Amino acid sequence: MTDAKRMKASSKQAGKRIGGTIGIFIFLLILGLFMALPIYLAIVMSIKPVQELFIFPPKLYAISPKLDNFRDMFSVMSEMWVPFSRYVFNSVFVTVTVTLAQCIVASMAAFVLAKCRFPGSKVINSVIVISLLYTSNVIYIMQYIVMAKLNMIDTYWALILPSIASPMGLFLMRQSMSTMPDAMIEAAKVDGANMFTICWKIVMPNQKPALMTLIIFAFQAAWNIQGGTLVYDESLKTLPTVVQQAAMAGLARAGVAAAAAVFMLVPPIVIFMLAQKNVIETMAHSGIKE
Repeated sequence: MTDAKRMKASSKQAGKRIGGTIGIFIFLLILGLFMALPIYLAIVMSIKPVQELFIFPPKLYAISPKLDNFRDMFSVMSEMWVPFSRYVFNSVFVTVTVTLAQCIVASMAAFVLAKCRFPGSKVINSVIVISLLYTSNVIYIMQYIVMAKLNMIDTYWALILPSIASPMGLFLMRQSMSTMPDAMIEAAKVDGANMFTICWKIVMPNQKPALMTLIIFAFQAAWNIQGGTLVYDESLKTLPTVVQQAAMAGLARAGVAAAAAVFMLVPPIVIFMLAQKNVIETMAHSGIKE
């Protein structure tokens, strides 16, 4: 093959690579805009005056943006017999507790399933994978029965305990720990380290990406916990419950509900932005392995 033909073939391959890269970029850009649309609409709805909320056809921007909805939101919250700060405290307390407990429980259970050989381990791993197909609403009735038997209805425990067990978190941590060489664990055993020491001082320091991903998922799920039928005491209810109550107040509170929704969006987005670089690395090592 002459040099001219080689250069021509090389140019064609380069053109195909550039064309494919541009196509992928355009596709991902459209997908990203589509995923960001709900957040954008929530922000736009929160700064629209009440009269603009009911314009038909609806507009994707605010003609006269104002912060009246946020002022009305805090005004409505201040008129409740339970202070708004109490709802914030409940959400923060439940979210932090559930996130910490979920990280500890998922990490310890994942270590046992990934690095300890015992009868029935494959069955348990299969059950974990299957449980990813179902939402927590499937076992809601059983959760209520258990909480009622334990006399935990109308307590913080009714919000915290059912949320600690997370199949997704356990799956991510197990898959991440499965990639760690067994030689390191065997060397630690030879040096006299027990399983607890191996888990927290040898394995866990190498699981930062998976742990940060678990924190993102756990925080997002815990931040959106609602009391439902498990909590009736107003002083124990969380922010999502109050937002739902505001949204059910009718069209007059539509702006307040939009502002409250934006207020609820801020913490999960901040946590995700701080830890997002660890998500892709975790997903790359979290494929299903036997």
